Amino acid sequence: MTTTKTKNADGFLLVLVAAGSSSRFNGTGGNGAGTKKEYLPLNGGTVLSEAADAFYGALPLSAVAVAYPMTDDGTDARKAFFSGNNAEKKSGALFVPGGKTRQESVLNALEALEKIIPENADPLVFIHDGARPFITADTINAAKDAASEFGAAVPGMQPTDTQNEIDADGFIKKHLVRSSLCAVQTPQVFRFREILEGHRMARKAKAECTDDTQIWDDFVVPKTALRAVKVVPGKESNKKITFAGDYKTEDRKMEIRTGLGYDKHALVEGRRLMLGGIEIPSDKGEDGHSDGDVLLHAVTDAVLGASALGDIGSYFPPDDEKWKDADSKELLKAVWKDVRNAGWEIGNVDCVIALEKPKFLPHRDEVRQSIAEILGCKPEQVFVKAKTGEKLGDIGQRRAVEVWATCLLQR
Repeated sequence: MTTTKTKNADGFLLVLVAAGSSSRFNGTGGNGAGTKKEYLPLNGGTVLSEAADAFYGALPLSAVAVAYPMTDDGTDARKAFFSGNNAEKKSGALFVPGGKTRQESVLNALEALEKIIPENADPLVFIHDGARPFITADTINAAKDAASEFGAAVPGMQPTDTQNEIDADGFIKKHLVRSSLCAVQTPQVFRFREILEGHRMARKAKAECTDDTQIWDDFVVPKTALRAVKVVPGKESNKKITFAGDYKTEDRKMEIRTGLGYDKHALVEGRRLMLGGIEIPSDKGEDGHSDGDVLLHAVTDAVLGASALGDIGSYFPPDDEKWKDADSKELLKAVWKDVRNAGWEIGNVDCVIALEKPKFLPHRDEVRQSIAEILGCKPEQVFVKAKTGEKLGDIGQRRAVEVWATCLLQR
């Protein structure tokens, strides 16, 4: 991470927070375990790049810090951030490991920015959710103008439903006046030096604050002559992508594609019979460059075909010694990571195996579970059927095993 002083000391600072685990998004039907909502595709870029581009278009930014999960090296965050437009403008952005909480992540980013701005500079800093890509220039500028006048500002909306306070047992404790309430959004905008010091005081006090506005009001206002955070009008469209439905329904049409995969391998003695990542007891197994798992090969081609990202041969050339005796589960995992990162999730997978012997039915549930685990979906989204060759041809004479696989992808 560079510590060169920024040349444009008169510009604004931006912190993009993308350090969370997206657990609520994935827990409600997201794109599979581990998916970062900020990295999903949107409008030719990603959710994160769309959030960033709104600020690059609205403000003269002198420095930007992106907080990414502390569990990785920031590679995916960089890729997502530089997608879309303004690549040249974005070139000086800092990428900062986040913390265990949003509060820690923001402080890490603020301290990284402190190292590159002049010591006598106290610009405004915009702290924005990386998963809030629908922010518009007018909201950004309204928050900027208010923060310039009062020291701190945030867009907010009056709740449409009546709000009540409840006790620990779930009974209404207090009836709140809706006209005096607001649901705050981001960007939350502050004088840089003051919010940085407020975060440091909160850390020292071991205070867990709901957001940066609470840090300002609890730690900055009591120590200074500055006022509480000024609220400017927010927008319903400036929603944060929290659950899968937020991403799918925000002025987007569900895209659905189907893919077809096929593979056939000779059966020979001395090889294991691998189907769907499970070894099936047999006196013959698939002959192949990898482990020969004909079922996983067909599924791999099906998901690659539906996503239009290639085919199994282009990903894993059969003449490359690197893939000799490779575990087909790992091959499908590698492919599925790319497919998932392109925004796709599994609708369902359906397969037909042509195999004379041994009987497949006793192993079907285990095979379905295995494939589902690789694709990060439920076993009920995967089905596998088996047919014999009625003792006819290569299949019937046990000289080969053949598989057809179809899949439905959606995003």
